[in-house]
Amino acid sequence: MSLIMCYIGNRGTVIIGDKRRIGFFGDEIKREQLEEELYSGSIKTYGEMLKRAAELNITLKIVDDAQKVREIGEVVVGEVRFKTPFETKRKRIYATTGSYSIVELLGSTIKTMKTGETSIVVFGNKITKEIANQALKKYLKDKISLKGIGEIFKSIIREVSSITPTVSKEYDFLIKHSTLNKKQSRELIRSTIIEDVKELEKMRSGLRDQMVNAAKSIEMASKIMEEGEIGRILKVQGNTVEIILKEGVEARDTDWNLKVKQGELVTMTVEEPGLVSIGDIAVIENENLCIMRTKCDLKCNVILCKANGKS
Repeated sequence: MSLIMCYIGNRGTVIIGDKRRIGFFGDEIKREQLEEELYSGSIKTYGEMLKRAAELNITLKIVDDAQKVREIGEVVVGEVRFKTPFETKRKRIYATTGSYSIVELLGSTIKTMKTGETSIVVFGNKITKEIANQALKKYLKDKISLKGIGEIFKSIIREVSSITPTVSKEYDFLIKHSTLNKKQSRELIRSTIIEDVKELEKMRSGLRDQMVNAAKSIEMASKIMEEGEIGRILKVQGNTVEIILKEGVEARDTDWNLKVKQGELVTMTVEEPGLVSIGDIAVIENENLCIMRTKCDLKCNVILCKANGKS
């Protein structure tokens, strides 16, 4: 669901990319049917797309703020993504004066790479590439300035966005002038790809860690004690009390690390020690940690959880 055009010449590079990204949610066969209708150009307007999605019971998530083109020093980069249930495929172009590489990645692993010197590269679906290539043949002439090429790219984006809802009217646009020779350009592209893919791997690793931590937090949150007996008071010393946790109750820190097992002592504080006696039962009632007999509040710096899957 994209249109990216990149001109690579001996005087510099020009790149443009629309900003629309569409997520499809629903039955896989119907999702593929809707995508094919969009790619073929049979759905021509935003309204038709929403109507057809409703007919197929497909939910769409549409944003017009996706950044598909960017710059890394003297290199411009364009990217389209194809998400699967298990992985993200990326197709990128890295370009500078007189040199470019098209890289296909699965996750953060390079699967294929194609290199070249001067060219015009178009990323898009069937209908967007067809319209763009026809317009480029019609309007792009020899001895045209980089600025002129940019104006042609902008007009093509506007034309395509009026014919298919897969492309937005909004776009990101870059022109790069450079005096690099061919050897310098090739080396710059090579080193940029290496560093950029390393950054992608770091980002993906961070996201994996976040997902693991989020899954753990969701799992552990379901074990937090919300009601019931916690344990009995074994010792009272000033504002400090020691409680032996009953079977089925444990204490964890904010990172969900186990701090006190069931049957072990946990330390808490109380504002009115005169209302607490050895043998009193500590409970959670209406989400309030307190002494059952006197309703005197207790405070602790741990999370009280169900142990061993007990409810």
